[in-house]
Amino acid sequence: MRKNLIAGNWKMNMGPRETEAFFEGLGEQGLSEPKKTDCLICPPFVSLMSATARKVATPWVNVGSQNVHFENNGAYTGEISTEMLKEVGCTYVILGHSERREYFGETDEIINTKTKKVLADGLIPVTCVGEVLDERKADKHFDVVETQVRGSFAGLSDDEMKKTVIAYEPVWAIGTGETASPEQAQEMHEHIRNVLKSMFSDDLANAVQVLYGGSMNPGNAADLLAKPDVDGGLVGGASLKPDSFAELIRISEQS
Repeated sequence: MRKNLIAGNWKMNMGPRETEAFFEGLGEQGLSEPKKTDCLICPPFVSLMSATARKVATPWVNVGSQNVHFENNGAYTGEISTEMLKEVGCTYVILGHSERREYFGETDEIINTKTKKVLADGLIPVTCVGEVLDERKADKHFDVVETQVRGSFAGLSDDEMKKTVIAYEPVWAIGTGETASPEQAQEMHEHIRNVLKSMFSDDLANAVQVLYGGSMNPGNAADLLAKPDVDGGLVGGASLKPDSFAELIRISEQS
């Protein structure tokens, strides 16, 4: 039985002081350790140490990075390595977010290289796939996502794939207030799982967490999480406040 994962992607928000206040606030929400839900917060680089230091009241919240480089070290200005992330207490890394693909030119090949590096160094990748609005309108969304899945996970072993999380982001629904319907989300999540079955095996595909990443919030989370192939959310705006993030965890526990 797959657990859900509620993962907060803070993007370029929340400095160290705001991060400290968030975790203090989360500790005041009356949450006990979730039984059916893994929890993750991915702050900006400058806030990672504040996050790992301040989650005393909620030690079950994992901390992750929003990106990583595929080299160990070197002349890569502005980048960060897996070992640096592990040193500050990270356990997850978001890879291939649509904003990284669009604004920073990340390809499936780059994301594949990063995914392999993250897995080799003992971190858990949350690897993102998803179509833009024009691709959905042209009825190309299934082909686009299949190409991304095959490219991003090419050459992974079964053991590596078992340790990978996938986040489906309908790019047209990120930060827009638009949300894919629960039926649209389920349809794509099922498609992703079928692609994994063709690449690996039925058992492996059924074991991988596939998250929904398009404007999940406390108002729509229950309907999305009720779908059989939706295993949580990669959450943006609704993860920036302790009360809404806590509510998402409660909803996940009841799903």
